[in-house]
Amino acid sequence: MVTKKTANAAGDASALIDQRIADLGDWRGETLAQVRQLIHDALPDVVEEWKWMGTPVWSHGGILCTGESYKAKVKLTFAKGASLKDPKKLFNSSLDGNVRRAIDIAEGEAIDTKAFKTLVQEAASVNAAKKAASGRARRKAD
Repeated sequence: MVTKKTANAAGDASALIDQRIADLGDWRGETLAQVRQLIHDALPDVVEEWKWMGTPVWSHGGILCTGESYKAKVKLTFAKGASLKDPKKLFNSSLDGNVRRAIDIAEGEAIDTKAFKTLVQEAASVNAAKKAASGRARRKAD
């Protein structure tokens, strides 16, 4: 049996995210399912993870974002959100931090799907650039 503590493999994490969506059983589950699909549309090879005792996480060369559900919102926290361009002003939460930014989605709010997918792709690009820079720094040190 897959438990929240043993969800290390991608299939296990995906099953737990499926279960979270089903357990929510309301607009929050529908919203989480929608953004999950948008993330997969933007990055077909995205990795799904289950971390911190019950948080869906999407990664691509590092954490892209988490998907948390609360009573009145679904919160998508982008790990390096402060580094991302956000011309459509999707970020509406955690704006004061130096690193993270979040999108809070309340019941009935529409998601700008094109802008969201662009944001996810940019988050992956930032992760890739950071990884490349880290590799260059290691080669210089050698």
